[in-house]
Amino acid sequence: MDSDAQIEIRLNPGLRDVPQADWDACAHALGPRPRDPFTTHRFLLALEDSGSVGPGTGWQPLYLTAHQNGQMIGAAPLYGKSHSQGEYIFDFNWAEAFARAGGQYSPKFQIAVPFTPATGPRFLLRAGAEARALPALVQGALQVTAEHGVSSLHVTFCTEEEARAGEAMGLLRRTTQQFHWENRGFQSFDGFLASLTARKRKNIRRERAEAQAFGGTIRRLTGDQIKPEHWDAFWQFYQDTGARKWGTPYLTRAFFDIAHETLRNDMILILAERDGTPVAGALNFIGAQALFGRYWGCIENHRCLHFELCYYQAIEAAIELGLPRVEAGAQGEHKLARGYLPTACHSLHWLADEGFSRAVAQYLLSERRAIGQDIEILTGYGPFKSDIREEQD
Repeated sequence: MDSDAQIEIRLNPGLRDVPQADWDACAHALGPRPRDPFTTHRFLLALEDSGSVGPGTGWQPLYLTAHQNGQMIGAAPLYGKSHSQGEYIFDFNWAEAFARAGGQYSPKFQIAVPFTPATGPRFLLRAGAEARALPALVQGALQVTAEHGVSSLHVTFCTEEEARAGEAMGLLRRTTQQFHWENRGFQSFDGFLASLTARKRKNIRRERAEAQAFGGTIRRLTGDQIKPEHWDAFWQFYQDTGARKWGTPYLTRAFFDIAHETLRNDMILILAERDGTPVAGALNFIGAQALFGRYWGCIENHRCLHFELCYYQAIEAAIELGLPRVEAGAQGEHKLARGYLPTACHSLHWLADEGFSRAVAQYLLSERRAIGQDIEILTGYGPFKSDIREEQD
């Protein structure tokens, strides 16, 4: 292949315009476990085909692809945004400040997985073409942002490597935080508990006992163990949580039907059932290096059942699968006591207005220092024995 040949950048308004094999080769999703389940062709297409993204949602697909010598060498899930909902690295205050100064913040462009606060590569690079594809995609994204006259470009929940590479190319780097569980070679949940202080270990055992006393059974289902009727129950859970958190749930009912057909091998569905009826559930996605907790809901409230299904069952599943970590989603200092430690998350930003860009850059420097201090302090309050904390430091 001629590595000096011109690289062509394309915008694709629908993922069906992009061959699945080409996209997944760039996403490293052709093996038994995708590197990132959320950037697979099948996951992004499920969002599109279900109407969860597209007209009327504020997420307009504009998938970016890079081509050289007749081969697709890179891709990025690019969307046109008419609001700042469903992003989890929020810029509401930026939009408000820009509007007060007389600017129009929306529409904007976003490279992201919609509604998914999970870290993973956002610039998908075919093996062997990384050095060429990454700068081409970044420059291509900046070019189409300028050509469309939108206010800004944002790359959210990218990897730290991408964040530093993007910063070197002139984008603004932002650091926020989540709480992740790290598998330190544990062979069982009891092995994890043994790494905790006695007080925290006792508290987790108490919470698990209270949760298990809800009057039913808890099951973890994956692949063909998941049946279509399970989604009827989970849709009720999702609607309840979505209505309380976001006002309107982001995903449509059709998403779960499509997910059953194309994504069930990528998922673990944890259900609490009483008398054969699901009363609560948590949905996780499986990657090559992490288990990602995504959605939780219930139709009955029981003490500690949320902790059991979302945190402790996820830890057990990760240990069984030999996965290095669990990412339990956005928010939640309450996760700290349950073994999930603060972890830096990264994003990149480009703002067309130079004055506004300078102001945001100053803000990001201060925010990054504050986040770093917060992570250091919170880690010190973690539940692990002192020798474990010292090893993590």
